[in-house]
Amino acid sequence: MSVFLGEILAHPALAAADPVLHPLGVVADAQPVRWVHSSEVLDIAPLLRGGELLLCGGITLATATPAKREDYVRELAQRGIAALAIETGGALPEIPADMLRTAEAYGLPVVELRKVVPFVGVMQAINSMLVSESVGHLQQADAATRAMAAELAHGASLDKILAVLAGITGSAVHLTSPWGVTMGSAVPEGWSSGVAADAGEGPADDDGSGPGAHGSLAGGAGLPGGTVVSVDIPVRGVLMGRLEVRVPEAADVALAQVAGERSVDILGLALLQHTPPGLHALAGAELMRAVLNSAPEWRLEQLAPGAGFPTDSPAVVAAIHAASPQEVRCAVETFLSSRRIPCAAYLDDAELVVMIGLPCTDAAGERRRLLVSLQGLAGDPDAVIAVGPLAGGVAGASWSLAEARRALEVRQIRRRNASARRQYPARGLVVVDAEDSAVESLSLTCLDASAREAFVNRQLRAVLEHDAQRQSQLLETLRVWLDSGCNTAQSARELHLERQSMHHRLQRIFELCGGDPRGTGRLAALHLAARMAGLP
Repeated sequence: MSVFLGEILAHPALAAADPVLHPLGVVADAQPVRWVHSSEVLDIAPLLRGGELLLCGGITLATATPAKREDYVRELAQRGIAALAIETGGALPEIPADMLRTAEAYGLPVVELRKVVPFVGVMQAINSMLVSESVGHLQQADAATRAMAAELAHGASLDKILAVLAGITGSAVHLTSPWGVTMGSAVPEGWSSGVAADAGEGPADDDGSGPGAHGSLAGGAGLPGGTVVSVDIPVRGVLMGRLEVRVPEAADVALAQVAGERSVDILGLALLQHTPPGLHALAGAELMRAVLNSAPEWRLEQLAPGAGFPTDSPAVVAAIHAASPQEVRCAVETFLSSRRIPCAAYLDDAELVVMIGLPCTDAAGERRRLLVSLQGLAGDPDAVIAVGPLAGGVAGASWSLAEARRALEVRQIRRRNASARRQYPARGLVVVDAEDSAVESLSLTCLDASAREAFVNRQLRAVLEHDAQRQSQLLETLRVWLDSGCNTAQSARELHLERQSMHHRLQRIFELCGGDPRGTGRLAALHLAARMAGLP
């Protein structure tokens, strides 16, 4: 069986910390934990797999901005960790209320450790227990994989192959195409016949007898409450299916996760036999791998026609970060298909990369309209889509992708450096235009860090010193004002300031910078320096 958060909090190694679980009402015994990890790094989420109990001493959180703390909690929740445990006292007397509100909004349990315990000792004690549990899961999962391989070798249907997995995990399993079409399903022996009947019949077995002894499940209708484990099934780099293991409350979620992940290769072979990917899909995957690897231009032009892209077709590449990238992928591909816009997508770990072809006439206008349309996409509400600049042909796709990724990096830097007063939306799909980060991109690629720092200091030294000494936000105020085209009213609204307060800030900035820069050659230099400030 799985090891749950409640059992871990009751373990002597962690119970000594006098833990308190937030928010009230969270059922610790319903939260499985895969591993215990410790880190003070606030950008740790991409390095986690999900299911971890993360221990944090609170030192870096104590000095982080509210926006950074919100990003930290949101990214951990989207990564799917089991819980975040924060030590309070000393540098961090209590967990900030804004963190607890964000955690509750995203469904992330937070454990307050009110006494000091050695994190190394906690990890050694609990991870040893988890390792013993994992060994048993791996043995069971490997047994399932061998049995599934035997069924595949004998030419069994997808339903019969899935029935092996259903029997091992005690769960209903459901295999669909990337667009939600049922390809196979099964439930374990002894499953309620009423549930199977409500779900309807699945594809017939090889002998024409229908669902067979194990039964079949189409779409999961009538299932009791529990946890759904989802695993993507790629074939030769093309996403061909998604496995859903619907784990009832009495079954082992950790075993279902391990067994589902171990079955990917076998199910990929089965899908290859039953529904091999078309040449167009394979060509698209090969083209996107070449884009991701910054292949030579001649190679991109060689692969493009097979994927439906003329070599001289203008294109943009979007980099998408999302907790549920397949949902976003489905939404993006459905939207582009409805507009007859050629595209190729590739999921690389947690990043979804999509190349989009545009018409040769008014390509820039089509790109602007694309940015607006993407804002209205359904799917993951916390996704961030960065659209790269327009490449004149497929050969420039790798450059467009690099610029899109850099725009995501700049967005993170801006959010991290923003004051608490400047609010960003807590939730909602965000579309980032890489063209808006062209200055930062040029600075990062063409100037080394020392040159950037020297230029910023020459232009803004007095403003930087004022902010450091008085904890003011004059630099941020200047940048927002310059970005708005020196529109004072608009800047005040964005910074949530009274107009009079905005005028006072600008007057102080002008005094520190040697006067009002409007109408002088200093305006461009100040704007460049303000955009470069804060870059690593």
